[in-house]
Amino acid sequence: MTAAWRRLQEMTGAEYPVMQDGMGPQPCTALAAAVSAAGGLGTLSSPSIVNTSESFLRGNLRAVAEKVAASTDKPFGVNVPVGRLANGELLPVSRLCIDEAIRIKRDGGKAGEQLTWLVTSAGFAGELGNGIREAGLVHMHKVGSLTHARKAADSGVDVVIAAGYEMGGHTHAQGVHTMVLAPQVIEALDIPVIVAGGICDGRGLAAALAMGGAAGAMGTRFIATRDHEWHENYKQRIVDAPEWDDVVFPGVYAPIRGLRNAGQRHMEEIRGSMAPEDFIVWEEEQIRVSQREGDIENGILVAGQVAAAIHDLPTVAEVIERIVTQAEELLGAAGSTSLRQRKRAL
Repeated sequence: MTAAWRRLQEMTGAEYPVMQDGMGPQPCTALAAAVSAAGGLGTLSSPSIVNTSESFLRGNLRAVAEKVAASTDKPFGVNVPVGRLANGELLPVSRLCIDEAIRIKRDGGKAGEQLTWLVTSAGFAGELGNGIREAGLVHMHKVGSLTHARKAADSGVDVVIAAGYEMGGHTHAQGVHTMVLAPQVIEALDIPVIVAGGICDGRGLAAALAMGGAAGAMGTRFIATRDHEWHENYKQRIVDAPEWDDVVFPGVYAPIRGLRNAGQRHMEEIRGSMAPEDFIVWEEEQIRVSQREGDIENGILVAGQVAAAIHDLPTVAEVIERIVTQAEELLGAAGSTSLRQRKRAL
């Protein structure tokens, strides 16, 4: 066990250094429950990034948290994408979801006891950080640059997720890839750093731990598993993705990485003809169309570049077991290998 992973384990109570990234907008309730039950860090997604109904957001987030708690006794978290209005204020949907997660934690009960971490991503919610931590939640923040990592650490976050540009979903306007970003962030900070972007097997996890990371986070690999609620067509499309099939396109809060199809090309054609507020509603619905209904031609397919390296549909438990086993074997072999050639005695 590495020192960084030991610190993260003490914070979260997880058994293995494998995190499931928050993904949406389609719920990933069963996925988060399966990851946590298998010993990883299962993470719920926000109910929506455009629906501002307070009753919908609060009720939905509480319902899915209670559903996960009813499915497993293990700890879990929630991911909240953060956006801001033109005047710099937090988007109401971001504030409401963070507030409700804090409320669930403070209300206690089984869901409150097991809800252990809150991830802020896409943008920074520094003004709510104290409230997150005072409620007893571990505050994790996802970043795509060393500058933003330092800002997050200086604000008091507990854990930073260093996510490389190759990640799926919301990525970064100025891309820095994982193997460039993560080592810099790990060296600069004295808090646990989870490495994300391009990880799908034990090789990626071993690399993250060997460079001093606390864990590896995956999204696309977990989409391509059997035991969760997304449509089977979507899962199979990940498995079938060839090399160079991914593309980055404008998203709600930041650029989005997904897979090429007719829906993505149509989105590019109509973008300029719609008001921004109408476009983001349409875009979220088209992502739901692919995730919920399985329309992988006309819907929008969110996925990481690593889709090209995924070739099967195992269970979540099988993914975690083989990733951890492979990482242990690789790290053990590396630890017994000398990279310096000994001089022969004369």
